[in-house]
Amino acid sequence: MNPALSAVFASRNPDKARELEQLLPGWHVEPLSAGTFPPETGTSYYENARGKALFGRSLEKRPLWVIGEDSGIEVAALDWGPGVFSARFGGDDPVGRMLAALEGIEGKGRRARYISELVAVSPDGVELRGSGALLGRIGHRLRGSEGFGYDPIFLPEGEERTVAELGNAWKRRNSHRARAARALLELLGA
Repeated sequence: MNPALSAVFASRNPDKARELEQLLPGWHVEPLSAGTFPPETGTSYYENARGKALFGRSLEKRPLWVIGEDSGIEVAALDWGPGVFSARFGGDDPVGRMLAALEGIEGKGRRARYISELVAVSPDGVELRGSGALLGRIGHRLRGSEGFGYDPIFLPEGEERTVAELGNAWKRRNSHRARAARALLELLGA
C-alpha cells in the first residue's frame, strides 16, 4: 500500500466511506478503527470535519493521510437549517421530518443546498481543505432508490429528478462531496 495514496477516513458512516473512496480515484480509503468518536460540537462543517480529522490523526500511527468530513443540507424555509445538525434532524427519520416541516411550503421556501467540507491531515500535520456545494430544491415526496440520506427528496438545479433517481454514477460526478473531493485532490496534486 502506497502511503501517499492511502487515507484513513474518520467517520462512522460506511456509506460516506465507500463514496469517498470512489471520489478519490487511485486512492485506498479505509475507515478509522475507533470505538467512539468525539461529539460534533463545531458551529460549521469545517470545524466538525477538522475535528474529526485531528481526532483520527491522534489515533493513526501509520504514515497515512487522515480525512475528516462533515456535510449537511440547508433549506430556505428552515432558516437555512438544519445545517450542521442534518444527521440528527428528525432522529431515525430525518427525511420524513424534513417533508413534514415543509408541508404547505412552495416556491423559494423549498430552495436547498447540500454542503460538504473535507479536511485532510498528513502524517506531519499539514492540513488541506476541500469544499463543495450542490444547489437545488426539496421535492414533495421520496423518489428514487440510489444514494442515501436526503437524496430521495433533493432535486439539483436544472433537474426534475432527485439525486436518488439520477443515480450513484451521477452523484459521483456532481454531488457536493464530489466537488469537495475534487478541490481536495487539486491541493494534493493528484
